[in-house]
Amino acid sequence: MAGTADGRPSIFPTLLYADAKAAIRQLTEALGFTELSVYEGEDGTVLHAELVQGNGAVMIGSKGRGGVFDSAMEDAGPAGVYVVVDDVDAHHRRAVEHGVEILMPPTDQDYGSRDYLARDAEGNVWSFGTYAPQTTG
Repeated sequence: MAGTADGRPSIFPTLLYADAKAAIRQLTEALGFTELSVYEGEDGTVLHAELVQGNGAVMIGSKGRGGVFDSAMEDAGPAGVYVVVDDVDAHHRRAVEHGVEILMPPTDQDYGSRDYLARDAEGNVWSFGTYAPQTTG
């Protein structure tokens, strides 16, 4: 199934950060995500945030806030997330202007995509490219 019955995506990467507020700033300002919602605890930790890019979203939270998911993710390493963008070169320029670590500059791939790789402030690897996998037959 390519999404839910009402057209929403059915897969949402979920990442926990030591400094979730800084991650949200970097993802929105440097990498073009739009903040959909942010829920904070009384102490200011990010309990849950949703950032949108195109018709997909990523969920963000603070490490060390407790709970089953936080415990399960305690020893998790960096994650890799692929995001489809229309203009890879413009997206890359924006990331560079904001000081994002670039692992691979915009590169044409043999399978027809143009993409680049970046690392966020806490080590997660983000791939941005033009290839949009076909999820329906």
